Amino acid sequence: MSLKVSKRSNRAGKTPELRALACQDAGPDRSPAAWMRRALGEALKLLPQVDLPALLTKFRKTPPVTVPDEAAFLEPVRPVDPPAPLKTPPVTVAAYLTRTFACEAGSRDYKLYIPSHIDGRKLPLIIMLHGCTQNPDDFAVGTRMNQLAEEHGFVVAYPRQPTTANLSGCWNWFNPKDQTRDLGEPSIIAGISRAIMAELNIDAERVYVAGLSAGGAMAEIMGATYPELYAATGIHSGLAYGSATDAASASAAMSGASSPVAVPQRKRRLKRAKGPVRTIVFHGASDQTVHPSNGEMILAEARADLADTTRETQQHGSAGGRAYTRTVIVDASGVPLVEHWSIEGLGHAWSGGCPDGSHTDPHGPDASREMVRFFLETGQRSTAAQAPFLRLH
Repeated sequence: MSLKVSKRSNRAGKTPELRALACQDAGPDRSPAAWMRRALGEALKLLPQVDLPALLTKFRKTPPVTVPDEAAFLEPVRPVDPPAPLKTPPVTVAAYLTRTFACEAGSRDYKLYIPSHIDGRKLPLIIMLHGCTQNPDDFAVGTRMNQLAEEHGFVVAYPRQPTTANLSGCWNWFNPKDQTRDLGEPSIIAGISRAIMAELNIDAERVYVAGLSAGGAMAEIMGATYPELYAATGIHSGLAYGSATDAASASAAMSGASSPVAVPQRKRRLKRAKGPVRTIVFHGASDQTVHPSNGEMILAEARADLADTTRETQQHGSAGGRAYTRTVIVDASGVPLVEHWSIEGLGHAWSGGCPDGSHTDPHGPDASREMVRFFLETGQRSTAAQAPFLRLH
């Protein structure tokens, strides 16, 4: 996650026009310093003419998304106000839809995966928030969340952050407006969640939100500002709620320079009537983009909100060729309330992800599968508190 244009986006800026500018020599002074001044001046003149958001979008990875055999890609359904009822596909057919939600705070497109064989059951819903330079299709492929939705029978939605809202396609987790209930991006994401709940047979007690990097930070914000809406959050390589209030403090937080004590303006979480929002955190111990201390901060703050009747254990293991340390805090009935996975050798990437998506690492624990396991074991005595749902590679 970066507040600046990513390396991939920087490559997009090397247009033929800019390369030509770099080769120009407009005067007798041929020193490197003079050449750089001239090239920069010409580039700055040209920059306002460049459609930068369009260039960045062009270079965002968009792999094809597949659905199970005999599945159907339905035509996009554009909701009106109030939302028109979704024409639920036959129970034997999966669907991957393109939709748009709009409210006073703005509008966002999103992709919606509905599994096959739903048979009239109330379904869980997972909202997946992509990271910078990503998009819904890229994130769906990289996390393999659609396959898990088909396997376990839940609906999954992928809101899209456009480059018109952030040049790198990042969720604006560092803006005060976008950290506040009923304002900005939280209002839009909550609206998408509620629209899906109103249109499909969603179990209101099993709605979850997860994300990577900037999306992980926004997932943390959603759990803090809408605790009545989300039963649990999944945060991969993200940051704690209220870690920053502008670009400068965001950069400091990403580098690990902030802490719960060092940020006096840290926002207060809203309380959930049925207890705290359950939280699972994944973070690479070798993350050079968002310092691993941010994941530890999320763990510390989640721990502080729990009752004294909880029990905490720490486990060491390995999966997919990577060692990990897993901290688990369970309630009196054995249901995990908080999990923190620190993965050795993992950088700023989705652990155990599909390499066809961006910002993924095929090695290590399967973060998607573990998040789903954590989400869906709500309300039942958990044996997974002792044994994670790992697939060894």
